[in-house]
Amino acid sequence: MKEVLLDTCVFLWLALQPEKIPPKAASHLNDTRNPRLLSQVSVLEMVLKYRAGKLPLPMPPEAWIPSRLAFFCVNEIPLPDAVIYQSRHLPSEHADPFDRLIAAQALARGSILLSSDRKLRDLGADVVWED
Repeated sequence: MKEVLLDTCVFLWLALQPEKIPPKAASHLNDTRNPRLLSQVSVLEMVLKYRAGKLPLPMPPEAWIPSRLAFFCVNEIPLPDAVIYQSRHLPSEHADPFDRLIAAQALARGSILLSSDRKLRDLGADVVWED
């Protein structure tokens, strides 16, 4: 058993376009022994993108996100201050603040990070996708 932290795009694909998730990543999602997690960082990212008109959702995020979390048995996890501070010490190759925080959270928890963003490996996260 290993916790599986979903990157924001993976959560969106799980809920809206599951065919985009390759078999290797899907095997981690489908293993019921692996708790599925979504960071509050991802919730913030989706809300901000929805507000900016860059993320169309079937319902407003305050209704849609909790409904998808429940449906797919994904647990939302808080963002501790220690993770925020740790993100400062990650390598500078990846500047996106959301990605840096999600990678730091995966590192702090010892979680597998499901993400199609290969650059997150450069931050030290245990990224699983399709190689």
